[in-house]
Amino acid sequence: MKKLTLLLTILLIAGFAFAQDDYHNNEVETIFSSQQINGGYGAFTIGYTQIAGRDAMVAGARGAFIFDHSFAIGLAGYGFVNDLEYHNYQANPEDRFFLAGGYGGIFFEPIVGGTKPVHVSFPIVVGMGGISLVEHTAWDWDHYHDYQEYDTDLFFVFEPGVELEFNFTRFFRLAAYGSYRLTSDIKLYDTNQDVLRGFNVGMTFKFGKF
Repeated sequence: MKKLTLLLTILLIAGFAFAQDDYHNNEVETIFSSQQINGGYGAFTIGYTQIAGRDAMVAGARGAFIFDHSFAIGLAGYGFVNDLEYHNYQANPEDRFFLAGGYGGIFFEPIVGGTKPVHVSFPIVVGMGGISLVEHTAWDWDHYHDYQEYDTDLFFVFEPGVELEFNFTRFFRLAAYGSYRLTSDIKLYDTNQDVLRGFNVGMTFKFGKF
């Protein structure tokens, strides 16, 4: 009985100490928070995808307001190009064409466990973009060094994703992400209508007040 009493006393003291520490750090977690803490961040991303069967890079930036560690809203924009590899243009003249463009719009991000060191969020981009079929037009020693737009088109985009986010400091977070890019039909010369639909993976670097 004495051992049980001693154990309970230790647990009560430890619990009180942790509660006081959380109180002084304003990090008490409740189901319904009486005080909302808002913030914001800017971020840049770099990722990999495939476009028209080629390796492609997607890079961009976004800025958002954060409401009570649980929801962010803002604007996002991305650019892409699928001309990352060396191609022997003389052996295969069709390789002188590549795809490039960008898209952006409103950005929504539900956040689960935003105060935890590791948590998840579900970013969603809704907006518009443009894509160009680009042709290399001049070359030197088998390498093209000039180009011009051959055909262009506009499209709507909806891109849901998921991020595994790590809180490194109070002002910096790093996230690994995966997303799926859905677009309206693309209308370019000799190009599939679904050429931009596909998965993306990459990293997001966030700076701000969280």
